[in-house]
Amino acid sequence: MMKIVLASNNQGKLLELQALFAPLGVQLVRQSELGIPEADEPFHTFVENALAKARHASRVSGLPALADDAGLCVDAFGGLPGVQTAFYATHHGYAKGDDNNVLALLEQMQGIDNRRAALVSTLVALRSADDPEPLIACGRVVGDITQKPIGSNGFGFDPVMFLPEFGKTFAQLPVEIKNANSHRGRAAKQMLDLMREQWRLA
Repeated sequence: MMKIVLASNNQGKLLELQALFAPLGVQLVRQSELGIPEADEPFHTFVENALAKARHASRVSGLPALADDAGLCVDAFGGLPGVQTAFYATHHGYAKGDDNNVLALLEQMQGIDNRRAALVSTLVALRSADDPEPLIACGRVVGDITQKPIGSNGFGFDPVMFLPEFGKTFAQLPVEIKNANSHRGRAAKQMLDLMREQWRLA
């Protein structure tokens, strides 16, 4: 079974991606389990940061690597917080964390009518640290930011991301439906196809 290092320490991401990549028969291992420190993410685009994380994890581990850079792009804020999503709360006087991110976002959006936003996930996979042909997959889900959190499933901005096609937030959807339709789920589906085609995985 091929072992791939996941360039993330986020437990929520690991569980979600393990479920999504199960059909390939690969084993995703979190970089922290291999003693790999987090990489710097100095860039302004998801793809550049994901590539930096994947190259770092692959270089230190000697294994193929998979990295995800994801975030929330709010129309009313010109696409921000974007790559700074994980640290959104800290820019508004709160400690880093999912719940505080949601709190800060709802505060910043008070009185704003245009509540359209996209959750974006970019996955990058490398066979080796210097792979000249990284596999890149992007998933995007567009919805509206609710006035208050609704639902208890998921993590991140799931409780405030309302999806018109379901009439619910991500946090109200069963896990398997969320995974199949989330930004990360869409990116993972593309990535599975790319790995099958280019890496000759099952």
